[in-house]
Amino acid sequence: MKQKPDHSSPFIFSPGVVAYPVIFVLTIWIVFWFEIKFGYDFNNFGVYPRTFEGLRGILFSPFIHGSMKHLFNNTIPLFVLSMALFYFYRKISWQILIYGLLLSGLMTWIIGRPSNHIGASGLIYVLAAFLFFKGIFSKHYRLIALSLIVVFLYGGMLWYVTPIDPEISWEGHLSGLVAGLFLSIVYRKNIVKVPKYEWERPEFKEEDDEFMRHFDENGNFIEKLPGEEKEEPEEELFYRYTYRSNTEGED
Repeated sequence: MKQKPDHSSPFIFSPGVVAYPVIFVLTIWIVFWFEIKFGYDFNNFGVYPRTFEGLRGILFSPFIHGSMKHLFNNTIPLFVLSMALFYFYRKISWQILIYGLLLSGLMTWIIGRPSNHIGASGLIYVLAAFLFFKGIFSKHYRLIALSLIVVFLYGGMLWYVTPIDPEISWEGHLSGLVAGLFLSIVYRKNIVKVPKYEWERPEFKEEDDEFMRHFDENGNFIEKLPGEEKEEPEEELFYRYTYRSNTEGED
């Protein structure tokens, strides 16, 4: 049967899938280079809990990192997870990024220790949690596969939502995890519809289908329908064979 898939699938690759994550990561690297090159220290622009001045860190802290190791550990997963977000959830991707940034930063500002909390790790936890839980809620095979990939690659991050290292902002990690879970619940109704073939649609009628017309009421296949033009017979080909005797002459 001729099957016509629905081409309105949301899983379409576009330049923004790569361009936006690249711009985001490149901006973080430029900020770090600027600090090293000109001797600036932007740590004071991080989230400092329960102070009015510390609220600015909600917007600025994801772009500030304390060391090269810190930078590498954050920018690589940020690039991978944000690409997955823009590809699989392109219609709500910016909403998840903006709301996730604000929610995780605000929660860190509320529950955090009195210190400057810097780095994009909170946003990474937002993306990881959202991609995992949203895939489970959607019950779409591709998104469930994405959830399993996220667990396989970054499942170990779950340990860092607890205070196992005093130099790590576990409050930011926990805030990102909670924010990502919250957003996956809020957007749980934005379920991706599985593409349907034409014959799976409710308005499909067999009598209007070109292929189904070739079957009679008993299910027998009819090669030629009434009214169809008959194919012209193929032109007959004639082959002429010539016999040649091969007589050897005497020397």
